[in-house]
Amino acid sequence: MVLKIVNKSNNILPKYETELSAGMDLRAFIETPINLQPLERRLINTGLYAQLEKGYEIQVRPRSGLALKKGITVLNSPGTIDADYRGEIGVILINLSSENFLISSGDRIAQIVISKHEQVEIKEVKIIDHTERGIKGFGSTGLK
Repeated sequence: MVLKIVNKSNNILPKYETELSAGMDLRAFIETPINLQPLERRLINTGLYAQLEKGYEIQVRPRSGLALKKGITVLNSPGTIDADYRGEIGVILINLSSENFLISSGDRIAQIVISKHEQVEIKEVKIIDHTERGIKGFGSTGLK
């Protein structure tokens, strides 16, 4: 699969940082630094426009280091970019820490993972098969 990207920023293109990386970093492309206040959320532009092949999506995910060290995460994680979207890739960041976080143009703010998916046929039925687990949900399989 080839991911076609138009880059209107002055940042490098996303790339895999190691041979076995699943994700590629996205960088902020903003005119002036943004001071993200505690519990504030903002749409951060990247200057990137992508074209995917049918059957693929881009998943926008948090960077683990930013999440752990600074409390910065992607609000709708993972965000999905569909193959027919042609607008600028934006990242909804939220500051879950108690301190301000300064975002400058070129900062690595999130990562993208390219994922293959299927579209399914929906069929309405009156009942679905029973399983051993049944309707047991959140936490029903235990902690260990």
